[in-house]
Amino acid sequence: MMLVCGQSTASNKGMEVDCQAEESMVSAFDEESVELGDVKDMRLEAEAVVNDVLFAVSEMHVSQSLNSASDMAYINVETREGNRYCLELTEAGLRVVGYAFDQVDENLMTQYHETVYSLLDTLSPGYREAFGNALLQRLERLKQNGQ
Repeated sequence: MMLVCGQSTASNKGMEVDCQAEESMVSAFDEESVELGDVKDMRLEAEAVVNDVLFAVSEMHVSQSLNSASDMAYINVETREGNRYCLELTEAGLRVVGYAFDQVDENLMTQYHETVYSLLDTLSPGYREAFGNALLQRLERLKQNGQ
């Protein structure tokens, strides 16, 4: 949202905004830096994904043999059922790209998921159970601490 000093704009619904020249320059710069892409490093994001759900799968790690980049990373996961997958992580989300560790099938067209939770929920009943149990245990601890 860009505010124009001393003028009303449609985005601020007719309100006048008073500001100094320096303030308007800083606001414009902040917006521009966001628009130009405070791009997430997908390698770091992949590590965070792994750490977040490792408790609910048999094995999970960022691929060391597939080339990751700042805009894409690969994660190997083995579900509690023993199924192995290679996942691709991009700004679009996560999707299965192979049915073995470190395998990318260029012809595989699978759905992107916004979160690792959504993806694993569709792949693994064991993940759903582990996640649900962890949630119940946490609620129990909160209940005990609250009494």
